[in-house]
Amino acid sequence: MPEIKDTARATVHIGFDGRVHKHYRGARARERFETEVAVLRHLEQRDCPFVPKLLESDPEALSIITTNCGTRVEHLSSRKLKLLFGELEDYGVRHEDPFLRNVTYRAADGRFCLIDFEFATLLDDPSVSLKPDPDPEDEDQTPAPDA
Repeated sequence: MPEIKDTARATVHIGFDGRVHKHYRGARARERFETEVAVLRHLEQRDCPFVPKLLESDPEALSIITTNCGTRVEHLSSRKLKLLFGELEDYGVRHEDPFLRNVTYRAADGRFCLIDFEFATLLDDPSVSLKPDPDPEDEDQTPAPDA
């Protein structure tokens, strides 16, 4: 499986079938896993069309498998970035990590998508929230304006 991310917090691979495999590790791994699972389930119940679908979760292994939402985006205007993360709030979720690294492009329908919900907040249940600490390994710390 091609590796697309390997940090202190997680490893991410894309399987030969196109599904995304994410394994959580490091500080607060269980909490981050539980938050992402809860948020992805919430977004699926609300039929959010621009996030991955949770296919499997394994609380023992702290891993999930999701659908693939396309390829990483290299450039996006600050206006578009702000609108995209703002649109997520219409589905009851604040991303809390509104950086370009969490945006993908799905060529099949020409849609920008959002990924990585381990720090997100459910707006109707703020007990589901983990705000991130800055990660020195992250190369792109460009936030959405007014985020």
